[in-house]
Amino acid sequence: MLHVVALLAQEAATEADKNPILPDLAELIFGGLAFVIVFWALAKFAFPQLNQMLDARTAKIQGDLEKAETARAEADTVLADYRAQLAGARDESNRIIEDSRKTADQLRRDLQAKAEQEASATVARAQEEIRAERDRVFTDLRTQVGEIAVELAGRVVGQSLDTKTHEKLIDDYIEQVAAGEQGQD
Repeated sequence: MLHVVALLAQEAATEADKNPILPDLAELIFGGLAFVIVFWALAKFAFPQLNQMLDARTAKIQGDLEKAETARAEADTVLADYRAQLAGARDESNRIIEDSRKTADQLRRDLQAKAEQEASATVARAQEEIRAERDRVFTDLRTQVGEIAVELAGRVVGQSLDTKTHEKLIDDYIEQVAAGEQGQD
């Protein structure tokens, strides 16, 4: 037992001389060898798989970006087409509105002209009817005045007048009356 105590004392003395921060040389060799073995295993098996996964992920992201760019370009094309169609529809609606406005104006002018023609025709018919009625009244009046004048003349003269003289007296009297009415207007 003494021998064990002496061995422990010797080891304690060698340990007192050692730097507590620096590891033992055997630990450094085994640790370095273990690191090289683990690094070689990782480089041989894990890193290629990891690189493949990263390359696949990069390719997928690149493909998605290209698809997104293609979709954006297609959306821009569709938007431009839509805007062109919208502008065409606006132009078409403006043209239709303008055509409708022109048609309505033309229809209004046609209706107004037709109404004016009908009014003129109605006025002309009314004037014609008035003239015809006036002429008829004058004719009736002429006949009645002639009969009255002949009757009065016959009483004044005391004899019967012949038809020619009678008609001449009537016409003269009517012309005098008509000339008097026109002078009054």
